[in-house]
Amino acid sequence: MDFELFWGVRDKRTLDSYGESIEKVHTVMPRLLDLFDKYGVKATFATVGFLFAKTKNELEKFSPEEKPKYKDANLSPYGDDAMRLVKEKNEQDPYHYAPKLIENLLNDGVHEVGSHTFSHYYCLEEGQNVGDFKRDIESALAISSEYGNNIKSIVFPRNQVNNAYLKVCAEKGISSYRGTERIWFNSPESELKTTLLKRIFRTLDCYINISGHHTFSLNEVSNAYPYNIRSSRFLRPYNKKLSFLEFMKLGRIKRSMTYAAKRGEIYHLWWHPHNFGGNTEENFALLEEILLHYSRMNQKYGFEGATMSELSKEISMMETKTTPV
Repeated sequence: MDFELFWGVRDKRTLDSYGESIEKVHTVMPRLLDLFDKYGVKATFATVGFLFAKTKNELEKFSPEEKPKYKDANLSPYGDDAMRLVKEKNEQDPYHYAPKLIENLLNDGVHEVGSHTFSHYYCLEEGQNVGDFKRDIESALAISSEYGNNIKSIVFPRNQVNNAYLKVCAEKGISSYRGTERIWFNSPESELKTTLLKRIFRTLDCYINISGHHTFSLNEVSNAYPYNIRSSRFLRPYNKKLSFLEFMKLGRIKRSMTYAAKRGEIYHLWWHPHNFGGNTEENFALLEEILLHYSRMNQKYGFEGATMSELSKEISMMETKTTPV
């Protein structure tokens, strides 16, 4: 789960156009947890560091002194235009803060709170560099530790996996990240290089099996560190205009889950809580169908849910057992 609130869309949307969906996350999240608990599902909530803050002063306190200098200034959340929208206290601002939701996640004791970087940091955009990224991650770790949470996994915003930055993650104790599917139209790149053709293929692939199931084994993951617990499928939110294709989207996911379950492989489904802010009931109905199928696969094949950090521990143990003394 990419847990980001307005920080994840602020360069593309406005509060007027999308604020209602963002605000609704505060009711969507408890429902997600209830549904996950009902079906015994575990999730990693990759959380933007800003969301941990309780006040604007705290947000600024944990922010790095030196900010990334994106060529496109609109990408920076530190600009005056972005920060003027942020209220002084979290109780006044459901769009930029989520300390209570994070506390609920941690108190649940089942799910993992990972990192979505501190500032929804873009690792492949022009102007930023590895030093900026390191400072951002240090801020994310610091504010998370205030909650007693030790970050072990990361999801790169907009899936901009920068291989040169993985060494920083490893140095900071992050053992896994979510990479992209191994297909040309999902390869990591900047927004500028994401062509219309790629977007069209991504959409088609949600309904029709163009690129394969994108499942993988633990052995495949263990060949590099941090471990790449890569994506299998983005759960595209319900679209009224494409509602007649919903059965195809569901079928695509269920067939891939079955494929993974039969082979003892990993299937990694992801989305954003704010995707459920619109057409909420339709999205939850679809999710429950997916979780019902998971339950069947669990009973028939022993298909089990896991957080990213749990998978990392399993891979590490597996490597220890196979390493000659």
